[in-house]
Amino acid sequence: MEKSKPLALDIASACKNAVNFDTTRKPVVCSSSTRSVVLPFEKKKPQRLVNLCIEVLGQHFEDIIADISEIAVQLPIDVKLVLLAIARRRQLLNDNVLIALSDYSWDIVDISGSDATDVGLSKVAQMCSNLQAIDISRCDKITVAGVTDVLCHCHSLATLRCGGSPRSDFTARRCLSILKPKLIDVDGDSWEELESVDINNGPQSLRWLVWPKIDEESKLSLARESPRICVNPQGPIGIGGVQVPVEALHSIPLDSRIVEDINPKTWAVSGASHLRKAPDASVQKPEMPIAERFRLAFLERDARLAQKRAKNVRQHRRREEREWLMSDTSSKSIFLASQANKHLYNKK
Repeated sequence: MEKSKPLALDIASACKNAVNFDTTRKPVVCSSSTRSVVLPFEKKKPQRLVNLCIEVLGQHFEDIIADISEIAVQLPIDVKLVLLAIARRRQLLNDNVLIALSDYSWDIVDISGSDATDVGLSKVAQMCSNLQAIDISRCDKITVAGVTDVLCHCHSLATLRCGGSPRSDFTARRCLSILKPKLIDVDGDSWEELESVDINNGPQSLRWLVWPKIDEESKLSLARESPRICVNPQGPIGIGGVQVPVEALHSIPLDSRIVEDINPKTWAVSGASHLRKAPDASVQKPEMPIAERFRLAFLERDARLAQKRAKNVRQHRRREEREWLMSDTSSKSIFLASQANKHLYNKK
């Protein structure tokens, strides 16, 4: 881990330099005659240096998690967002990574299927107040408190993705009350006195809710009490001819455009394989008693040594017979006589 830290810092610095190089480099201007020529086999453009650096960091992300806070300081803003997307795909995204990489300029955040909790989500909501879309689907550790912080701090939030797992669906159902607008009861003698008072409470900018497994009761409740929120838009054109943003389409990952220039091999190996997880007790088979295990082991060993014991018994019996013949004089004479008779009989 200590050896990988200096290397990661060097790569982070290289990312920063590569980004500066790309922004300061002058574009090549081609003449009209050159642009009109279309080559049948056009070469693929070389990959950007910053993307190569990001791929190296992404492939070894599990080695730099312990020092991610120190490394993230040197990373450019857009590189942080790409690393967040890679960490999510490699199942390495947690609160520490999320807080270390978060930046105030982000307008979208995709932490779906991660181990992020209310702590990390609240920090992101406080820092990234200009969020316009967020995906918290399949985040089983996020509760109503985390969603409330997002809606309270991110006043520009237009797209919210949630649900996707039983626990996340349960959290989404409990969040229905905070998704609906509420009128605040204020005292005043006339409407003119209430001009400067906010009498409406709720997510003012929320327009798109992506909840794949929403139940009919929740869907009808939202349509009745908050009709401006469109639930699960199915195409690029919504109800009334309204253009549906890409962030609200369930079939497209929220952070897909962020990693479109990154080689998919970067997150081909899941980071979960590098982390040793405790076995789930609910799926383990009942443990065999130790006495039964000793009994089965003894029976297996006894069956394996049975042939060897029988062979040893036969050898021991023959040895005893041979020793008895050699020790008794009469028996020895009888044995030698029988051998002599056998020899004479064979000669005839």
